[in-house]
Amino acid sequence: MFTRTELELLTIQQLRILCNRYGLRPTGNSGYKDSYITTLMAFSILALKQLEDGRGLKAPSFSSLQVMGTALDEMSTPTNEQIALIRISMEGRRMNYPDRYNQEKLLAIYKAKLNLEQVIDFLAAQ
Repeated sequence: MFTRTELELLTIQQLRILCNRYGLRPTGNSGYKDSYITTLMAFSILALKQLEDGRGLKAPSFSSLQVMGTALDEMSTPTNEQIALIRISMEGRRMNYPDRYNQEKLLAIYKAKLNLEQVIDFLAAQ
């Protein structure tokens, strides 16, 4: 991500700002440039190693993906009338109460379905 040469050209304050931007702490004494340089050069490799080791953020299991797929299948597809109501709802038009509650519910389910489809697509691409 960063080369040693580009980092050595920076001041301690600039290195501190870079570490703060990415939420990193310097390795060792924060009074030395090398503490920041070591951290900034190594964090990306460490992050990928942690992923490989199953530490921190990790992909869901195949069975979890299947459960998400089942939930998506359960949600089915909207009817023509539901699609029309979703479209007009996305334009900001709202029904009168108490029907507005169900209109909002339909819109929320539709958005959740779209997001779930996107999640499955993201995870299937890995």
